[in-house]
Amino acid sequence: MTRPSWEEYFMDIARLVAKRSTCLRRRVGAVVVKDKNILATGYNGTPSGITHCEEVGCLRQRLNVPSGERHELCRGLHAEQNAIIQAAKHGANISGTTLYCTNSPCVICSKMIINAGIHRIIFLEGYPDDLSTELLRESGVELVPYSNSSGEAKEDAP
Repeated sequence: MTRPSWEEYFMDIARLVAKRSTCLRRRVGAVVVKDKNILATGYNGTPSGITHCEEVGCLRQRLNVPSGERHELCRGLHAEQNAIIQAAKHGANISGTTLYCTNSPCVICSKMIINAGIHRIIFLEGYPDDLSTELLRESGVELVPYSNSSGEAKEDAP
């Protein structure tokens, strides 16, 4: 049996975290890591105590909002937002960390990531948000498509 690389290990955990999502359109998981230790996780879904979209339906689907647009028209938070909030809630300093995420971040999450001091993002799948990519590059946050053990990217970068 071959041990997974650290990158594979943390991305597998991000995939597992995504399974907790209550979003009807996209299941996303995020893991914040520093020195090979998990500091926080997050998945996309409604705030605590709010009825899940699985129960009331998807506002974005009802309004025909395309992916990557009008983020405010959603009952839920993104996985990256929830991971940053969990770190803050529990007093974990996430400056200088790496974020493993099943999707590259939207522009709103990117701005939060930049200000939280996360310095590297390893993502599995792209997300249709060019401004996000532009801001991350300008700020110096490294945006890295996840590669499997053979070194080939699993999905295209945004």
